[in-house]
Amino acid sequence: MGNAISACFKKYATFSGRASRSEYWFFYLFYAIVFIVGTIVAGAVGSSTLQYLFIIPLWLPLFAAGIRRIHDTGRSGWFILVPIYNLVLLVSSSNPGSNKYGDL
Repeated sequence: MGNAISACFKKYATFSGRASRSEYWFFYLFYAIVFIVGTIVAGAVGSSTLQYLFIIPLWLPLFAAGIRRIHDTGRSGWFILVPIYNLVLLVSSSNPGSNKYGDL
């Protein structure tokens, strides 16, 4: 899990290449945990602005990892804009070997 999270932070705004299913979903789990902790801390302090300080820095790497994950299925990253279809692609299995978006 730690390797997946660090890989997403190393590729903070990298929209090219591929991301494995586990890399994407472990980072998404990390995002969900940070969101929950941010909500709890913001509720305890009484400032909803504090919650955004926790989650806004994670939006870009989460979006980039989602696009790389869709690339891993062999499709264009623009599919992330299609609401239901992108969820299907995010849970789809990877293309084995290399594809036009690179090696895994």
